[in-house]
Amino acid sequence: MSSPNPSEQPTHQNTQDEEETTMLDPAEAEEEIASDPDQPMDSDPEDDPTTAQDEIQLQNDSIAHFDGHKDSIFCIAQHPLYPDIVATGGGDDVGYIFDSTPPEKEKPVLPASYESAPQTAEREGIKALLKLEGHTDSLNAITFTLPKGEYVVSAGLDGRLRAYKDTSNPQTGRTWTFIAEAQEVEEINWLIPCPHPQYPNTVAFGANDGSVWVYTVSAEDETSPLTIVQAFYLHTASCTAGAWTPDGKMLATVSEDSSLYVWDVFSEAAAAGLASAEGGQNVVGLTAQDQRFAVEGGLFSVAVAPTGAFVVVGGAGGAVKVVGLPRIGAEPSVTKGAKGAGSTSKAGGGKRSGGPTGGNSTSASGQAGQILASLQAQSDSIETLAFSPPPLTLLAAGSVDGSIALFDTAHRFAVRRHIREAHEEFAVVKVEFVKYDQTGGWLLTSSGMDGVVRRFDTRGGTAAAGQGLVGEWRGHRGEGENGGVLGFVQGGGGERVVTAGDE
Repeated sequence: MSSPNPSEQPTHQNTQDEEETTMLDPAEAEEEIASDPDQPMDSDPEDDPTTAQDEIQLQNDSIAHFDGHKDSIFCIAQHPLYPDIVATGGGDDVGYIFDSTPPEKEKPVLPASYESAPQTAEREGIKALLKLEGHTDSLNAITFTLPKGEYVVSAGLDGRLRAYKDTSNPQTGRTWTFIAEAQEVEEINWLIPCPHPQYPNTVAFGANDGSVWVYTVSAEDETSPLTIVQAFYLHTASCTAGAWTPDGKMLATVSEDSSLYVWDVFSEAAAAGLASAEGGQNVVGLTAQDQRFAVEGGLFSVAVAPTGAFVVVGGAGGAVKVVGLPRIGAEPSVTKGAKGAGSTSKAGGGKRSGGPTGGNSTSASGQAGQILASLQAQSDSIETLAFSPPPLTLLAAGSVDGSIALFDTAHRFAVRRHIREAHEEFAVVKVEFVKYDQTGGWLLTSSGMDGVVRRFDTRGGTAAAGQGLVGEWRGHRGEGENGGVLGFVQGGGGERVVTAGDE
């Protein structure tokens, strides 16, 4: 290489002197780095293709998959009579109904050992029976109506309620037809079916403005296929969750304003003399004005005991409150025109043809509205609550802190077990006991934002081996990678769990 000014180049002797003066004496070195003969000179772990492949490799324990959604799946529901039929809704503004039965594997003509270049065939996804369109924002709630699953009802952040009828003959959930749409609110947060045998195909939902609505679906009513039964307006902030009593006679709802209301939807409590002292149509009403009930940050979950004797709510900071409920006799009644403060009945109180008559209250009404217990076993919001089926008396609470607490409702709500890292440090999204006679109802299934579904044996106390973990299933992304399991269904004895993923 030539220099810009050749006349100023030093002689060879001067160059040698400079090299001698700049050499480092080994004694002056502070640290010596030993050479690794096994390490290539120019290797970089980040450039190693094997390492990169390991980083993106996911464990997949699923036996089938449905990949029709193009965004997060926010909700999932299962047919009450045909558990293979599943409905989902997602952030892509659409829903799907599909048969979750795993497809049979096609056997190759020759085994893989006979192929010159054997390749693993990509598993084909499950096909949809129907795509549910019509929402203009995320479809975040969906349900089949009770008791026979005659209708699928979807609800979205666009405030729309849309209903589809099972038109297969006989009704097996394989053919569906859109029948009606209604919109009364800006956003719908949750949607649940009513189990009351005298009011089939009835649903309730809660909205972002705090209102609560009850509808009856009937394709035979051509003028009003979606009929408003009741609307309630006492919550002052977003209504976050709701739960029917097991007999479907009352509806419990909670809100971000830390309020709980239990609604006498069909006026059966009023007919039994159990109306609220204020004359409204709520038989129980507790708000943050009662310091014993106040939960700073709001309430996010609610569940009613299988006996119907009390309701449990969960909220911010791990707070859990237990409140007594009135007991309505087995012979309910309908009282016409029984409207009260904070409620509105439309279309003559909804579809009540063939409704029951006569009614009376039973014991335990004296505890109605009383705070029976205040529990605190977890450190963050309680997002999900579930009761074990009788004769067990367990209450499971899933928290954002990643833990699950099991309370014994028959022994002053003592903590039977605290599974502190049920989903490590990631939020628990849902807990549900398996309803299957052969298991005795002691198996608890949970899902979390870690992308894992786990199942626990809830028998035994805190010393249960491995906290009672009996199995786990992976396949969704998780651990903060825009993933997680946002819901699941496990009807049909819990032998198959169908999950809804955030990815």
